Amino acid sequence: MAAPNIVNVTTITGVTTFHAGIAATTGGKGALGITTVVSNAASSGKVLKINSLVAAGIGATTGVTLQYFNDVNHASAGSTVSIGMTLSVPTFSTLAVINKDNSVYLEENTALGIFAQPFAGTIDVVCSYEEIS
Repeated sequence: MAAPNIVNVTTITGVTTFHAGIAATTGGKGALGITTVVSNAASSGKVLKINSLVAAGIGATTGVTLQYFNDVNHASAGSTVSIGMTLSVPTFSTLAVINKDNSVYLEENTALGIFAQPFAGTIDVVCSYEEIS
């Protein structure tokens, strides 16, 4: 897993992505119900700097879990680290899970995955990041 030297970069591209109706897991540590927010391919030659990830609670108050995967294939999520577990997203409100104060870098072959708690409302997410190469 290489990452470019971020002191001597040639390109920084700002990207914003969104996902509506985040899936809920049905239990276990497998990939079932995990929505990939951002992934960095194994040979991309880039590092991704995640500047913000905002979860919006659509309807009933619900919980959301954000995890860092050391492999873009969540099915082999042996190296998974939780960034936030069962974070409460207020009804018809938002929660900043990642912001400029706690940004995250994704090296090659890593990903961020998110899932909602089952039977607890709907979550939408917006993620802003920089592709650095």
